[in-house]
Amino acid sequence: MSTKKQRRSQNFKDRQKKKSTRIAYLAAIIAGGVLLLVIFFVVLFNALFPPMGTEAVKRKEKRQIEIYFSDAQERHLVSEKHYVYIEDNPVGQAKEVVKALLEGSKTGKINTFPSGVTFKDVKLDKDGTAHVNFGPELAAAHPGGSAAEMATIYSLTNSLVANVGEIKAVRILVDGKPLASLKGHISTLEAFKADPDLLAPAAENKN
Repeated sequence: MSTKKQRRSQNFKDRQKKKSTRIAYLAAIIAGGVLLLVIFFVVLFNALFPPMGTEAVKRKEKRQIEIYFSDAQERHLVSEKHYVYIEDNPVGQAKEVVKALLEGSKTGKINTFPSGVTFKDVKLDKDGTAHVNFGPELAAAHPGGSAAEMATIYSLTNSLVANVGEIKAVRILVDGKPLASLKGHISTLEAFKADPDLLAPAAENKN
């Protein structure tokens, strides 16, 4: 049988144990609250200030360019304003121009590339020649004829030279290799320079 002193000692120990337990619970609650606040502020900060890569994509600016399509008679090239993303190098900008050309006219002008053509890449020589690489659909699906072939070649060439200052000439490739011609009428083995004589008169060339 325990003495009165022993009972008091045991009661004191029990109270100390309960107090320690309460303190531990309180510390856990506080730590959990702090952790939740930290998570909240981290999420809020990332929402307000996204990482640089994400922010750059979201806020990428666009510029207006002139893309050349064909008139109904395939005699002249007619310009059309498009907006493309601004790239910090000429190859990237050239890719944006070619993509816009392949997307086709937005105002009813005659497209100069057959639908479904795969655009692979662009390489730029130090002399300013852009080597534009397409898939085999370019030749396979092209309607042919000297007028149509000329429209395809010079809509691409004039569009790139007009919108990318570093490009002076354009060479067409298919699967990375030189192409003899689109459909047998005009040789495409050499690079082409822009031909301003193919542009439609000012009145016809209005968007």
